[in-house]
Amino acid sequence: MSDYPGPAGGWPALGSVSLHLKQQGIPIKGARTLLATNQPDGFDCPGCAWPDRNHQSSFQFCENGAKAVAAEATAHRATPERVGEQTVAELAAWSDFDLENLGRLTEPLRYDAATDRYRRCTWDEAFALIGQTLRDLPSPDAAAFYTSGRTSNEAAFLYQLFVRRLGTNNFPDCSNMCHEPSGVGLKRTLGVGKGTVSLEDFEQADAIFSFGHNPGTNHPRMLGELRQAAKRGARIVAFNPLRERGLERFADPQDKLEMLRGGSTPIASHYYPVRVGGDAAVLTALCKGVLERGAEDRAFIAEHTSGFDAFAAFLNDTPWERLVALSGLTRAQLDEACDVYCQAERTIICWGMGITQHRHGVANVELIAALLLLRGQIGRPGAGICPIRGHSNVQGDRTMGIDEKPAAAFLDRLGRTFDFTPPRHEGLGTVDTIAAMLDGRVQMFVAMGGNFAAAAPDTERTAEALRRCRLTVHVATKLNRSHVVHGRDALVLPCLGRTELDLQRGESQAVTVEDSMSQVHLSRGRNVPASEHLLSEPMIVARMAVATRPDDGWPWLEWASDYARIRDLIAQVFPDFHDFNERVAVPGGFRLPNSAGQRRWATPEGRAVFRPQRLDAPELAPGQMLLSTLRSHDQYNTTVYGLNDRYRGVRGERRVLFMHAQDLQALGLSEGDLVDLEAAPRPDGRPRRAHGFRVRPYDIPRGCLAAYYPETNPLVALEDVAEGAGTPASKSVPVWLHPQRPPGA
Repeated sequence: MSDYPGPAGGWPALGSVSLHLKQQGIPIKGARTLLATNQPDGFDCPGCAWPDRNHQSSFQFCENGAKAVAAEATAHRATPERVGEQTVAELAAWSDFDLENLGRLTEPLRYDAATDRYRRCTWDEAFALIGQTLRDLPSPDAAAFYTSGRTSNEAAFLYQLFVRRLGTNNFPDCSNMCHEPSGVGLKRTLGVGKGTVSLEDFEQADAIFSFGHNPGTNHPRMLGELRQAAKRGARIVAFNPLRERGLERFADPQDKLEMLRGGSTPIASHYYPVRVGGDAAVLTALCKGVLERGAEDRAFIAEHTSGFDAFAAFLNDTPWERLVALSGLTRAQLDEACDVYCQAERTIICWGMGITQHRHGVANVELIAALLLLRGQIGRPGAGICPIRGHSNVQGDRTMGIDEKPAAAFLDRLGRTFDFTPPRHEGLGTVDTIAAMLDGRVQMFVAMGGNFAAAAPDTERTAEALRRCRLTVHVATKLNRSHVVHGRDALVLPCLGRTELDLQRGESQAVTVEDSMSQVHLSRGRNVPASEHLLSEPMIVARMAVATRPDDGWPWLEWASDYARIRDLIAQVFPDFHDFNERVAVPGGFRLPNSAGQRRWATPEGRAVFRPQRLDAPELAPGQMLLSTLRSHDQYNTTVYGLNDRYRGVRGERRVLFMHAQDLQALGLSEGDLVDLEAAPRPDGRPRRAHGFRVRPYDIPRGCLAAYYPETNPLVALEDVAEGAGTPASKSVPVWLHPQRPPGA
């Protein structure tokens, strides 16, 4: 391991793209495929949900988006024969990288318990098993239906309709594990669970505050917007425990002069190393500073908000000494950041899972909203709320009704449109689904994409839960950890990828997605499918529905054969999607309205709401430190594309623990020593350990640690979740370090 001297992006990013295309055996095909990424007649990137600046550009992808495209367009094939060469027990011993690298699945697979291998099965056999198992369950609530953020709007809409027609709202999904606190906190304060800004707002912002996210790895196209903002003089203020290269310097591969000169653009004008879990204290300090400077917008507060007096009292009662101690920053640093905020006429606040994946994740989001409300920085050009969503359609899935707590108005419209009575009781989210599988209430698990076993917390209990199921069904493009941690019976169903031509009755179909700024647009695959046996996600949903209720009379197969018909149905259920097919046919599509962005507050109070918070110090036992999980640069969510983390100077390994050099010294450790991590005991009495991490000094506050997930998921107990949202508290895990001593030491 060595420090990385260069900026984010630049020539190394282009070299990485070329390397990944070669490793996947598609140097020419891959380059052609990338040119269709995020184009009007091409496909939406299967990576992150960051919006596209220019749908007419010939170059609209980033390094990590290219990795996602290369992984999907790969020449490698995981045929039934190739997968069946190993027992499932043998495959379970493989790394996540090696499972992924087998390549694209080509035919349906069914687990054979007698041989402990996956074997080829037909689509008819697979759907018959699904339908029979669902009919045999004691209740529709004995099944749970997971959704990945890569699922299209059309597939998600059919999926939720099928499941609600079945009679349950059990929709655990990837939102439960990442931005659920954003939705909860924003709805409670602003009345809408989405961000309010557009890319045009980034062109006008005087200041951009960034909390708890790493754009250089997780959403690199955002760096182009930050770069342009920095070049025109906007101040970019970053709060993050680790120094992340993408927030420091960026060389834009689309800027020929910058590339030829070997130059780069500084990004953050101010960078504050907040202590892990200290964001609530920072946000409270900024709010307190606004009032002390008299910089609040009293007219806006009086006209548009409620709860201000109680919130102001909370700020007044919170001493600066406590905020300094909890944040890990100095009073001077907090004052400096507040000055930047108060001097800016237009401010955007962005955040990622460094804000949400804490026990106080909802409080963090509500404090972000309060900070903006204090100065009227919502519902005006160049200002507003910007949660940075992860997967490419995670926001669209929720819009389409993938929600275990559906709104009554939505269920009313759904019932009227399809002439049935949708279930009204609250369903199960991710953590509750795992608990329900453990105690037998859920006996069947269906996953529309994703890698549930790797993404979910409390790895051993999650695996135990999945193994207790009567049947697990995974719709996927490639083999992953969830397929080797399965129920007593198991199916793996291969689907078309985002990059692939989707022909239904001889006509090319396009799906739609919603990016993180509520822009809805078309995505049309171009590549020849990896196998003639693949089905589209809408068709898989339709055939599951027909197999489950063969006498229902609903035209599932007709809908799944023409996605325009699905969009017409969506328009009937969701008023904001009126004239869906016509509006989305325009290059770039259309943007969904946002009530808070128009200063209309859909809260019970009819106003935006200030909410006082409770500031708690992390509960650490003697010798404990606070661990935050993160992703490497060769990774997207649970998908591992390689074993390097270029910007952090890591090569060829993943079990790395980043910590302050003085903490290493205090514990008697040297760089490269191996340690085990142990989490605090929970009421279930289970030991929670993760073994064999190599320590590495890094620029991170003292007492704080960072390591990659999913390797650290065993340390996160099911009970350790964000209050009011149920999201795993993976960004603030109290742990002890246990050095691994060589024999005789």
